[in-house]
Amino acid sequence: MNASLRRAAARGLVTLVAGAAIALAALPARAMTIERVVSPLGIEAWLVSDRTLPLIAVEFAFRGSADQDPPDKPGIANMATSLLDDGAGPFDANAFHDRLERKAIELSFRAGRDYLRGTLRTLAENRDEAFDDLRLALTEPRFDAAAVERMRAQVISRLRREILSPNDMASRNWWATAFPDHPYGQPVDGTFESVPKITIDDLRSYTRRAFARDNLKIAVVGDIDAATAAQLIDRTFGALPAKAELKPVAPVVPQELGRRIVIHLDVPQAVVNFGGPGIARSDPDFMAAYIVNHILGGGAFSSRLYIEVREKRGLAYGISDSLLWLDRTALLLGHTATRADATGETIELIEREINRLAEDGPTEAEFVKAKSYLKGAFALGLDTSNRIASQLLQMQLDNLGIDYMERRAGLIDAVTLADAKRVAKRLLAGGLLITVVGRPQGVSSSESAGGASQLAKPRETPAAGREPEQR
Repeated sequence: MNASLRRAAARGLVTLVAGAAIALAALPARAMTIERVVSPLGIEAWLVSDRTLPLIAVEFAFRGSADQDPPDKPGIANMATSLLDDGAGPFDANAFHDRLERKAIELSFRAGRDYLRGTLRTLAENRDEAFDDLRLALTEPRFDAAAVERMRAQVISRLRREILSPNDMASRNWWATAFPDHPYGQPVDGTFESVPKITIDDLRSYTRRAFARDNLKIAVVGDIDAATAAQLIDRTFGALPAKAELKPVAPVVPQELGRRIVIHLDVPQAVVNFGGPGIARSDPDFMAAYIVNHILGGGAFSSRLYIEVREKRGLAYGISDSLLWLDRTALLLGHTATRADATGETIELIEREINRLAEDGPTEAEFVKAKSYLKGAFALGLDTSNRIASQLLQMQLDNLGIDYMERRAGLIDAVTLADAKRVAKRLLAGGLLITVVGRPQGVSSSESAGGASQLAKPRETPAAGREPEQR
């Protein structure tokens, strides 16, 4: 059996057990017992011990990811993260992968704008080796030259595909325009100019500065008790430095609100990204904003945007928006794709519904329905060990408190219709930055209140020996 088939078989074994956990292992939020575990070295983790199935899921995060990339070299954190399971300690890439596959251990890492997040999933009988593999990946990543060049080629190949992807182009231009001269405006994956310049020293420097115990959050769910979890946590993370060496990143708000950017590309549909200021997760008005956003575009089939754009007029297959909170900003972001000849009408409808909700607020019927849905749907996201672990981790990152699941329904109930009307105006009255990719009709690039309009254009596929800058 070749390596790819062995890997698929190993993942399939854990997935089979995890699938059974959907029916057997998940606990209702109100019945779930979350323990705060503090290891002998003082490393904290949140634990849900569940012996129903012999499976352990771990989610963890380090603060400091793409936001730590130098302005002239984005993509370092992403490349380093992608290489953590490509050889560690005494094991090269092939040996390390074989080590994981033999015991059906799933280990993965992903870079974001603020955090590097990781996932470990293993059968309980293999937990010691699984945690050792995680320890090696974090404390002794190899960054072998062959693996680095292989990953560099993969990243550049992905960038080549993205330069002609309307969805990627709309997203890249939105972030670059909203956050100029800030890490959030840089692409997490890097650019054609930056990726070839990333060195092994860059990768080692990033992991040395970012992987530390003081910026680490951990969640563990499954067939393990608190004492064993504490022991394994120390063995896995205890050798990391006590303190990270992260560069400060300034708070920021999105720029160029009121501006439209049209990027001409010969594709059948026009892709539309829109966004503006959100409300921080720590803000007392957040839960009211969460309800308002559900009514606007977060409620799928029941949202105003979906009903007006798709159901009544058939202008798009889907449309939605969501609240996004990062460490240094908060956003409302939305997306749709529509016929070229309907682009102008679609954008007018989006802006009309946002302005109408900002001015009048939700109706009482919408408000009651949204609150009921948001209370009931939360438990549906806790149907596997991995999802529970992911939620526990996010609660820690958001500083919500270990009792948040118990308090959440009450926080929603406490929001009044008057609160929702007030917060709708606060959330939705700030204006939008809109990026459009395709051959749109009825819309053109325009200036914001504070700057000149510039038409962003797709770049040609790079010729040999010359790599154009991306996003």
